[in-house]
Amino acid sequence: MSSTATHPNRVKARSIEDDLETQSPQLDYDLAIVGGGIIGNTLALALQNSGLRVVSIESEAQSVSVAKGRAYVLSVLSGKIFEGLGIWNRVLPQVTQFSQIQISDADYAGVVKMYPEDLGTAALGYAASHEVLLTALQSQLKSAQNITLMCPARVTTVDYGDTGATLTVETPDTATPLSIRANLVIAADGAKSTLRERAGIATSGWNYWQSCITATISPEKSHQNIAYERFWYAGPIGVLPLADGRCQVVWTLPHDRAEALRDLPEAEFLQQLEHCTGGLLGKLELDSQRWLFPVKLMQSQQYTAQRLALIGDAAHCCHPVAGQGMNLGIRDAAALAEILVAAHQAGEDIGSDAVLKRYTSWRKPENWVILAFTDFLDRMFSTSILPIVIIRRFGLLLLDRIPLFKHLALRLMTGLAGKLPQVAR
Repeated sequence: MSSTATHPNRVKARSIEDDLETQSPQLDYDLAIVGGGIIGNTLALALQNSGLRVVSIESEAQSVSVAKGRAYVLSVLSGKIFEGLGIWNRVLPQVTQFSQIQISDADYAGVVKMYPEDLGTAALGYAASHEVLLTALQSQLKSAQNITLMCPARVTTVDYGDTGATLTVETPDTATPLSIRANLVIAADGAKSTLRERAGIATSGWNYWQSCITATISPEKSHQNIAYERFWYAGPIGVLPLADGRCQVVWTLPHDRAEALRDLPEAEFLQQLEHCTGGLLGKLELDSQRWLFPVKLMQSQQYTAQRLALIGDAAHCCHPVAGQGMNLGIRDAAALAEILVAAHQAGEDIGSDAVLKRYTSWRKPENWVILAFTDFLDRMFSTSILPIVIIRRFGLLLLDRIPLFKHLALRLMTGLAGKLPQVAR
């Protein structure tokens, strides 16, 4: 499953025009990935050189999908997966390695400090921009001869049958919609997944009473590669150190307060931000607009249906505290690729229920653990009820004083507590 190094003389990834020249009017693939973002492209790259014929369908042009001013926490396990896929050497110089994580609770003086030696790794995690990750994935996919890229293209219908699925796809380059047949369809089309809804897959979960504000700031003081998670009574605030010296802020508050904060004059917003970060970074400057999005917990009741599998946000969403969401999707992609490659090599039908059940059995329980963990953190810390405040601060004290607790917490947050996909070993 690990990808080979890019060679200048290798044939580039196939375009749909290449396939139209060599196939009948109905294009035939083993796998159709709907959604060419970070998660969909991670799955596609994990299937490079697998012998499976893959088509990746993305509705946005690559230049548009790359240009999103967001940054993500990458776990240690996600770094290992990207290393196994052959893109980590390209990504690592452009990300920040966490030299320390600091966890604090509002105005409580105690601070839990975590270091790489607490986990026995070189770093505790990474902060990477959307552009860096997606550009690296897209660049590596250009050398994948078994992967066809359709971008921009839009799936209008999918018909699922006993032996395969037929997708109708509209592109700006073809006068009439294309008909594509695949043994298996992958929904990597986000939290509002059209494929999930059309397949009638129900979800469970809830909308939180909170929304998140995200923004990029330039701090007066160096961030020193320290990631901060500071809990306030209204919700947590995370500060990610970026490779260019700036920081990304993820600030969770009740909906009305979040909207008011977003609309404050810049000087007042920064004044409140400086207060809530405890002055650790000195005076702050705003380097981006303020984005606002509601927070929810969601778990699909099924990860698979007939000839369909869900990955990433199409399958689950969690609270942004501790930065777990993107990492769950990366692990979904690595796990599913491993299962599909093994099934293909064994001569199995990759879209069969028996194969897809292995994916659900692997990923759904692990994702439930993280969804419950992030929900517990948010509810435990986003309150001023005195007994709960006393309990959580005692918990922080134990976490700081007992190395075993710190090690176990870090293993959970970095993804190392679960089953490791082969590509990360």
